[in-house]
Amino acid sequence: MGVIKGICISEKRGTAKQEIEEAVFVKDWGIEKDAHAGHWHRQVSLLSYEKIEEFRKKGAQIGLGAFGENLIVEGYDFRNLPVGTRFQCGDVILEMTQIGKECHSHCEIYKRMGECIMPREGVFAVVIQGGKIKKGDILEKM
Repeated sequence: MGVIKGICISEKRGTAKQEIEEAVFVKDWGIEKDAHAGHWHRQVSLLSYEKIEEFRKKGAQIGLGAFGENLIVEGYDFRNLPVGTRFQCGDVILEMTQIGKECHSHCEIYKRMGECIMPREGVFAVVIQGGKIKKGDILEKM
């Protein structure tokens, strides 16, 4: 079981994501008003809260959403789960489609810290069933 610690969106690609209290997830699209939503395999990005905390202990002063993640979840080490894993949060069902990603151009975090965790720790999912998720909700592996 996991707990939603943060939800972040951005209106334009390449900009920092901003934290919001609640989001609408649209089937086969992603999060309403998020620049990365669309008909593709990376509709929603997830990152473990514990991994962000480990990174902060190295001296990184970063807020939630700094890595471009949509959902920050406490309680799961996402990269150790197989592609195809499904999660449910209320009515919303997400299915993991990709673990990690190639970082083509180093982000600001990489430039400051010499590394970024999203390319190896972040995972991506598609929205199988839509609905709302808010901070503090429980995310369960199906």
